[in-house]
Amino acid sequence: MSKAKHTGQPRSATDVSLFLCGDVMTGRGIDQILPYPSEPTLHESYIKNAQEYVQLAEKTSGAIPNPADFAYVWGDVIRELEQNMPDVRIINLETSVTKSNDYWKAKEIHYRTNPQNMPCITTAKIDFCSLANNHVLDWGYVGLTETMATLKKAKLKSSGAGENLEQASAPAVADVANKGRALLFAYGALDSGIPPAWAADANKPGVNLLHDYSAGTVQSIKETVKRTKKQNDVAVFSIHWGANWGYIIPPEHREFVHQLIDEANVDVVHGHSSHHVKGIEVYAGKLILYGCGDFLNDYEGIGSYDEFRGDLGLMYFADVEPSTGKLISLRMAPTQIKRFRVNRAARTDAEWLKTVLNREGEKLGTSVALNADGNLKLSWS
Repeated sequence: MSKAKHTGQPRSATDVSLFLCGDVMTGRGIDQILPYPSEPTLHESYIKNAQEYVQLAEKTSGAIPNPADFAYVWGDVIRELEQNMPDVRIINLETSVTKSNDYWKAKEIHYRTNPQNMPCITTAKIDFCSLANNHVLDWGYVGLTETMATLKKAKLKSSGAGENLEQASAPAVADVANKGRALLFAYGALDSGIPPAWAADANKPGVNLLHDYSAGTVQSIKETVKRTKKQNDVAVFSIHWGANWGYIIPPEHREFVHQLIDEANVDVVHGHSSHHVKGIEVYAGKLILYGCGDFLNDYEGIGSYDEFRGDLGLMYFADVEPSTGKLISLRMAPTQIKRFRVNRAARTDAEWLKTVLNREGEKLGTSVALNADGNLKLSWS
């Protein structure tokens, strides 16, 4: 006999509403169309000038405004955010924000956004940026320091990188009026491609690196959460992990986040690194997004792994009960990257996403329905 399905409830006045999405990669080609492009030289084996990514995209999809205004890349996102009015907006900012030329020579791909282009992020009124990823140190320690200084100047809260391990592991905290607080704990795992040398320690800048998925690691995270979390706080665990392509969720990933929910008092798991959306789980009433997919990138025209439809993404709108951390409802707005802009996806593409999420969610106890408004809604056992 199948288990009864929860279809979610309307948001109450006390629920905390979160907007979450996957990787926001405003470097390289995206940076080149903004008002203050970085020096375009790249150190890749394939492409040596970031303007070539713009040319590839235009060859595929048509002309791109150049320069584009800061809001251009968000496309239909701004309207969706205004309609849903989330309390907190969370992204994985997967780029260094710097003018540094000190590229990390042991890496092939380097993402950089000119600090003068920071309004590109603030125009979407983002609250939290996870920085624990495999591009934040692409332009060296000087680049990391400038990234964090630029975010601070723009009044954007971040977690996951810092001048030492204490800073890198500290959560970002935001008050949610009359409801409580939202906490962002950001970690980057070795299996996402983060160089081990990037790990912050007591005396060295870097990333809040997750070395393994052991019981000891769970205990360490439990202690970190316990030091900060109070009554009516919603704890979001944002993690950059796993391979870029493929739907398989490694058993150690699933066991690890279950333990974080059971033992570390984590309420929402915000997984990213995969270039496409992955299955969704609700465990013990708590939301687990195993892979949110790329939300904005400059891959248009590259033409690899097309079967995964990396151009399609989702805006995740999660309503969470702050007293318990349990999911009340999850709505998702399907998106498509085209001409370096996040657009509402066509109905046929939304149907494709529904099929994928239902196929992958079957083993996780979740399913989605496509509503008349073109949005997807989660049901769970």
